[in-house]
Amino acid sequence: MDRGELAAFLRSRRERISPADVGLPAGRRRRTPGLRREEAARLAFISTEYYTRLEQARGPRPSREVLAGLARALRLTDAERAHLHHLAGESPLPAAGPSREVRQSILDLLSRLPQAAATVIAADFEVIAWNELAAALMEDFSALDRRDRNLVRRVFLGPHRDGRRLYGVSDADRFARGAARRLRAAAARYPGDPDLTGLVQDLLTGSAQFRELWASHDVAEESTPSKTFQHPMAGPVTVNCDVLEMTDRDQRLVIYTAVPGSPSEQALRLLSVIGTQRLGVT
Repeated sequence: MDRGELAAFLRSRRERISPADVGLPAGRRRRTPGLRREEAARLAFISTEYYTRLEQARGPRPSREVLAGLARALRLTDAERAHLHHLAGESPLPAAGPSREVRQSILDLLSRLPQAAATVIAADFEVIAWNELAAALMEDFSALDRRDRNLVRRVFLGPHRDGRRLYGVSDADRFARGAARRLRAAAARYPGDPDLTGLVQDLLTGSAQFRELWASHDVAEESTPSKTFQHPMAGPVTVNCDVLEMTDRDQRLVIYTAVPGSPSEQALRLLSVIGTQRLGVT
């Protein structure tokens, strides 16, 4: 345990959090930035005296329960939580579930891709970020409950209007196979996540196809260089599909682009203009 480094790390993380960030009144006469020690201690469910001793490099080695409380109170990222454990002489615990925190730089990138439809997908296949063109091509994810933004739930259990499945994509069956394989790997990485466990159980209960794929125990995923969406207004839209892995958060950035000068490029331009208005995208 490196008490000095642990003390400095805790202090630096505490000072970057404003009272408003954690729902506390700012009050008056704050001499230092960020939270007070007693506020951080209260949020971590430990005594002020114990927390103060940790920041003064005089405290005993914190337990895993204390470290979990500190990570929660100080709003640490996954990397920061692992660093906290290392400083305390503990091996980091695996993440409880897939990360849904998207880096600001990625969110900025989505808005700077006006001619490409782009989404960010969590490890459990939930769409956690998207740009306007992706909403127009696929559906308005902001109008959906979180449960309904999950693509693997959509492909196996979702609505199949007019015979179309998963936005009418040409590779729905290939996507289904790859999704089942990738979901099995995710379930092994996050065995304690109740949302992921519940998703798998729903799929096993509701889809014979998923049960068959799950029973194969395959984890290798098939790549899809291109696919065609059958859009209700724009018709067939063929796009290249590029996937960038963001391993630090176990997420994927999926970018759909059309060949320059193709009818599909014109269709994407049309969708970028009309957006999600009057679109019954399913």
